[in-house]
Amino acid sequence: MKKLILFAMLGLFLQAPMTANAQILKKLKNKVDKTMDKGLDKAEDEIYGKNKDSKSEEIDTKDQDSESDTKSDIETLKVWSKYDFVPGETVIFEDNMEGEKNGEFPSQWDLKSGNVEIAKLGENTVINFPSTESGQIVPLMKVKGDYLPEVFTLEFDAYFTEFCTKYTLYLYDKVNQKDSERMGHIIISPKNLFITNYGSNDFEENKSYPYWQRIAISFNIRALKIYFGENRISNIPNFKNNPTGITISSKQCHQDQYAAIKNIRIATGNLELYDKMITDGKIITNGIRFDSGKATLKPESMGIINEIVKLMKQYPEIKFSIEGHTDSDGDEQFNKNLSEQRASTVVNTLIEQGIASARLESKGFGEEVPIADNSTPEGKANNRRVEFVKM
Repeated sequence: MKKLILFAMLGLFLQAPMTANAQILKKLKNKVDKTMDKGLDKAEDEIYGKNKDSKSEEIDTKDQDSESDTKSDIETLKVWSKYDFVPGETVIFEDNMEGEKNGEFPSQWDLKSGNVEIAKLGENTVINFPSTESGQIVPLMKVKGDYLPEVFTLEFDAYFTEFCTKYTLYLYDKVNQKDSERMGHIIISPKNLFITNYGSNDFEENKSYPYWQRIAISFNIRALKIYFGENRISNIPNFKNNPTGITISSKQCHQDQYAAIKNIRIATGNLELYDKMITDGKIITNGIRFDSGKATLKPESMGIINEIVKLMKQYPEIKFSIEGHTDSDGDEQFNKNLSEQRASTVVNTLIEQGIASARLESKGFGEEVPIADNSTPEGKANNRRVEFVKM
């Protein structure tokens, strides 16, 4: 009723000359606005329940964000529930661009051709291929000649844009193995894979551009498997070539359309889980990965975890002590606590996959028990591990 009276009074004054009533009109308008604002605030409080102070609102928002992140992590791991890629046993090349400077050439690589540089893409330090001419790089290896044995794995994260981003993997070292061109190459682009002597095939990929994707390659004597994210997109049981080295090539197709890679790792050896458990009494893996400084599992960790689940379901008498280890970077006590948290995360993930909690326990040793030299990237990668010790 008060609002109706105010509007009526306002209407009467509007019919009078503006010069005579300007101040009164201004006062009336302010009163109407304040009255309406109070009414809207009250209605909003009744609908949304805003009778809280700003501090509690902030806490609630953080809790909701944390819960949302947890749900997102769980859903991501479910998507990777059939992933069966298991990294090699020993890391022989590791580059996570630690300590690199923007604009410089990546220190752990050699250049065959083109232009390649360290860059910042969002929060990521990456190896960028900034030219429309292909850039080609090879890893700086301690072993010369054929440095890939009969069993090895290669992994890296690749950035895909909407246009023509593609990455070519030559299965020989173009700088040091120039007589090995017959080894062929692999071209990976969104929704398409090409392999020398095996042609091209399409696969499904429904992500929104741009995005990062984990690329993984497994070679076992003659069997070649290629993974695009959680999906295996090629399985060749009798690959005709014998890879001897690695050259990675890409280029920028359009302005501001990045071609970039990060987290590159080459590992050797075949991690036969059951054999390792019987002969060594434990399974050591560097394939369980976490966000830096956190106990949050990266999705590619599900490859080895899925295989552990299969093993424990096949042999229900097996019990494991899951033990986390770190490299020597950072504070010793922080590393100890972090390794305990990470081991606990693996236990919880196994329980979610159907393994009884009575068959599992967790421990963390931090940097106390290194198995490699912490002065090299490869040594650090091998020390950052999870061990499944038979109880």
